[in-house]
Order: sequence, then structure tokens, then C-alpha cells
Amino acid sequence: MAFKVKAVAANIRNKREELNYTQEYLAAKLSISQNAYSKIELGYTKITVERLFQIAEILETDLMELINTDKAEAA
Repeated sequence: MAFKVKAVAANIRNKREELNYTQEYLAAKLSISQNAYSKIELGYTKITVERLFQIAEILETDLMELINTDKAEAA
């Protein structure tokens, strides 16, 4: 289970970097601190389904792309 959490966190980070968005930008959009957002990307913070939907919307991607752990395993 811990691997899957890390894989989702990696998918979020990869998509953010693909779009050239900073952690500060996403944190501001989510109304959280950059430090709190960083913990999401590192997999230290458990996030709600609602938060996942918010992140997917900001990253202009489908939620399934973020939670697809098969993609992260191949990377």
C-alpha cells in the first residue's frame, strides 16, 4: 500500500513538472502552504479523494492518470 501512495505522489509530481507548474503555484491554488503541498508529493500526507479531484483539475488531467500506479511502476 505504501508503494501505491508513493506512486500516486510521483504521478502528481511528474504531471506538475510536465506543465512547468511550481509547488508554490499548486499550493496557492489548493489554499495550502508550499510545505504542505511538498508533503503531498513526497507521499508523507494522506490526501482525500476531494483533494485528489482538486489536484487533477488544477493539473488539467484525468484523475485516473494520477492514480494509475502501473504507469509509475514502469518509470
